[in-house]
Amino acid sequence: MKLTSASIHTIIHPTAAFSPSLPKPSGSPPAEPESQPWLHSQLNPKNRIDSLEPPANPLWRIDGCTGQGTQFFALPLFLGDHVPPLRFDVFLPQEAGSCQLLRDLLDLDAAFHTKDAVRAQRLGISRHILRTLQAWTQSSQQGDNKHSLAEVYRNLPFGSRIILENLEFDIRDIKITIAQTFHLEGQLLGLSKLGAQLGLPQDSLPEPIDIFRLRIVRQLTESVCLVCMEDDDNGKAIATDAANGTGAKKEILWILKALTSGTKYLYTELRNLLQMPPHPHIISRPVRLVTKQCQFGGKNAVVGFMIPYHPAGGLRDTLPLLRIHGHLTLKDQLRWAIQLAHGLLHVIDQGQMYYPDLRLDNILLSETGDIVMVDFEQRGLWCEFGAPEVNALEYVRILANDSLLEDNDPDLSIPKEITEKYAALLTRELPDWEALEICENYSQRPEGYTSFNIAWLCLSKAEQESAVAYMLGRVLWCIFEGQSGPDKAAFWQSYAREPDLQFPEMRYTPVELRGLVDECTRGRRDVLSTLVTRQGSKLVLLREKDTQGSSANVEEGEEEKVLEVARKWWTAEVNAAEDFLQMRHEMKERGEWNENYFGRPSLREVISRMEDIQRRSLS
Repeated sequence: MKLTSASIHTIIHPTAAFSPSLPKPSGSPPAEPESQPWLHSQLNPKNRIDSLEPPANPLWRIDGCTGQGTQFFALPLFLGDHVPPLRFDVFLPQEAGSCQLLRDLLDLDAAFHTKDAVRAQRLGISRHILRTLQAWTQSSQQGDNKHSLAEVYRNLPFGSRIILENLEFDIRDIKITIAQTFHLEGQLLGLSKLGAQLGLPQDSLPEPIDIFRLRIVRQLTESVCLVCMEDDDNGKAIATDAANGTGAKKEILWILKALTSGTKYLYTELRNLLQMPPHPHIISRPVRLVTKQCQFGGKNAVVGFMIPYHPAGGLRDTLPLLRIHGHLTLKDQLRWAIQLAHGLLHVIDQGQMYYPDLRLDNILLSETGDIVMVDFEQRGLWCEFGAPEVNALEYVRILANDSLLEDNDPDLSIPKEITEKYAALLTRELPDWEALEICENYSQRPEGYTSFNIAWLCLSKAEQESAVAYMLGRVLWCIFEGQSGPDKAAFWQSYAREPDLQFPEMRYTPVELRGLVDECTRGRRDVLSTLVTRQGSKLVLLREKDTQGSSANVEEGEEEKVLEVARKWWTAEVNAAEDFLQMRHEMKERGEWNENYFGRPSLREVISRMEDIQRRSLS
């Protein structure tokens, strides 16, 4: 079964429990009379792509993709050495790849789960986009329009979009439009009132810097890019030339955190980082606020903030690499695990906040090889990745809000009585959930709230720490097993080095730590990936395993089987979530609810036990 945007609704999300019918095959061409096979044959010149070779002198570069393969990070190289990080990404409408032949030629299904630059740049769709942008840019610079695109770029609202309205074999037939995101700039907070809106003294804010004084080096993720400051001696360090002993100024690289959607999460993170006391294993306080003058209203808006860059990378890619080469040591694993637990305890105790984003992607390594936690948006993990009590609330939130289905396909919609049922259940848990869900502007959030994660806001502080302990247990498993993630072939994202083990199976974790991982993850439930898994860019049923743990390929008619297995699994999972929340509600009403219902160890206990193991291992 093809992995497409429709799979989110029919397989990956709890909406699968109420999926009414088999969706229309994504992009499959209508049946042709046998006398007309030529129309869809690749022997037909109109069905051929001229070339997917990158241009010899490219005017653009693709730095990665996101949005299930519908958003590509495009960097305009034709602007020269100074490209301000204004974000001018390329977007494909879901229906743009309606031709299955074209989807196959351009690797559109692989783009769903591929995000990093190295692998994204190899995709046919990235190369097709590059060639399309090359032709578009060259045509815009001819005659009287010379340099007009460069001028347009510098005058666009932050986060404006290049829309490819259609995908065609011939790039000359692709229609391109520019969507100016004035609505996004309208959501941005002005510098002059930022302190008051964040609840912080204005004079405690970092120094501002205009976005045009920054030069983008590379877009790393949807919200993070690598930049340097132009013409700023403070932004340079003295580097000694080893050959002749002379000193030369070397640019310092910084991380710019900025969002082109969901700006409320940007200001949530900014507030969290500014009000939390410093800690050696948490990313340091922002050093600059990045501003841009808006065209309408004259607002000097804060579009993002700058934090230090850690070039050593993160644990997600480091762990499997060290394991494969036999360099992953218990000494380092224990040090990282203890540092991470200390950082989490600091967030909860000193930062007075919850941390729902615990995964390897958000754990970096400093130059000294120590843990640095990042990402304090408090947005949360992918569906099914959190603690079971958080998942239960998240399932209800998704079912209560069917508008989360972006393409609004009527064939995939949930019956109204279902959404109303779960909306009522969620209202019982958090009366303001709808206001939080629809709120786009940080300044317009409901009174008394400083974050927007509905599932976590339903929990008490003690329940939140217990949920953090659960996520920590899964990360500890990754650290001691040397895996890039807890699940084989995750639906949402593939990695350069995929996990070869499924949590909670253990191969390398020391015996004395296995019990701790089990205790931290008490209450865990089976996951869908034990029945349905991603094989390349397809969803397949996991068959009887052989000694290598392989799975059978998709056979004709298996799409219906995959959908039915997912529907049955999600039906049971949603029912279990309802039962748990009802039990929790009734016990709270009677004053009998144990906020550490699953009996997980506290973070202090986890630290104490790991430090004891560390002392014994060193001795």
